[in-house]
Amino acid sequence: MNQFIEFQQQYLKQFNDYLHQQLVQEVHQPQVLEGMLYSLDAGGKRIRPFLMLATLKSLQDNTIITDYFKIAGSIELIHTYSLIHDDLPEMDNDDYRRGQLTNHKKFTPARAVLAGDSLLTHAFIWLTANQLPSEIKTQLVQILAQSAGANGMIAGQMIDIINTGKKLSLEEVTHLDNQKTGALITAAVQMGALCGQSSADVMVHLQRFSQDFGLAFQIYDDLLDVTGSQSQLGKKVGKDQLEGKNTYVRLLGIVPAQKKLAAIVQAARQELTAVHLDKSILADALKYFD
Repeated sequence: MNQFIEFQQQYLKQFNDYLHQQLVQEVHQPQVLEGMLYSLDAGGKRIRPFLMLATLKSLQDNTIITDYFKIAGSIELIHTYSLIHDDLPEMDNDDYRRGQLTNHKKFTPARAVLAGDSLLTHAFIWLTANQLPSEIKTQLVQILAQSAGANGMIAGQMIDIINTGKKLSLEEVTHLDNQKTGALITAAVQMGALCGQSSADVMVHLQRFSQDFGLAFQIYDDLLDVTGSQSQLGKKVGKDQLEGKNTYVRLLGIVPAQKKLAAIVQAARQELTAVHLDKSILADALKYFD
């Protein structure tokens, strides 16, 4: 029994319907809405918003999860915007994402940019247009903006772009991935912990857990790029290797990367054990990497 998967299955359809319906109600320009929904409705694993909700649930078991869909949804809006922009010809130039044509291939690069911009900015409407106390809203905005911005995800994307074709050290690749992939995952857990009124001590361990989870997520993705299939990834495989991207597989090899992944997952599990959350749905989220 995987509690995280059960938790996802319990709420996933309701969460996806919520995202769609909220945008339909709130976005009035039809072509903008069409572009936003095209990528958002494509689905994906929804790992980030459900990490936020799972963290909240782990801290406050009696929480009404649906009351926090808008907060979790803001994270997914940011993630989806980043994928639209990543896929653009000026960035990774991908044709497929989540098993369908990328946004710029379905529409145009200009429309894809605007769809991404709209998702990015709308996320902060959702973070502020809710019933949470003003102090909590402010902290949520700061966490998400910092993780997605110039010192977080975007910094990682820049490091990735300027070093494609070069070979970074293990320390440099780890720093890259902590920002490009890990920052938004860490934000999701932090936001869940904030909404769940986590103590300072628990917050420290949850932040370490989330950083390990983010790194494990990237290593797992690097491995899938070599060993997986297009149906698993929802996009073309082998592209990172072909373009000389800095991945753990390229740097370490497949078997050492697998061992690195296992060690990081174990470290993440220990962080949860330290605060007695080892039997929670968060611990079962780590089974994603099995």
